[in-house]
Amino acid sequence: MASSSPPKIPGKASKPVLTLDDAKRIAAAAEAEAMRNEWRVTIAVTDDGGHLLYLQRSHDTQFGSVETAIRKACAAAAFLRPTKTSEDAVLSGRLIHLALPGVIPAEGGIPLLRDGQVIGGIGISGVRSFQDGLIAQAGADALEQD
Repeated sequence: MASSSPPKIPGKASKPVLTLDDAKRIAAAAEAEAMRNEWRVTIAVTDDGGHLLYLQRSHDTQFGSVETAIRKACAAAAFLRPTKTSEDAVLSGRLIHLALPGVIPAEGGIPLLRDGQVIGGIGISGVRSFQDGLIAQAGADALEQD
């Protein structure tokens, strides 16, 4: 398996990164949770800059979930918190969250952490938002177990 961190170069800063192998492992754990519940979803995993590393969509999931899952993963990485935070804020009347660029006020996006640093995000779309959140958490938990 590939190293989780780039080689250290003297005099250069380094940070933990999300590898493609990590992304595949995260997606596999999320997929297992979705399949256990017979939920058809799209799973997106991005790096810390919101760039897509891995995407999978069940053949019988609506294609509208593709962009939603990617945006949830990006928002979780960009704002360093689960997208449920914005969903809860909007539901409690803090509508400013609707005007923030890149915010998706729906559960299902979770930041991915390594050594306490955000290294990416996972986004799930396809079922009810709380179900998307359960699937995303299963994926995020797989990274924390490495």
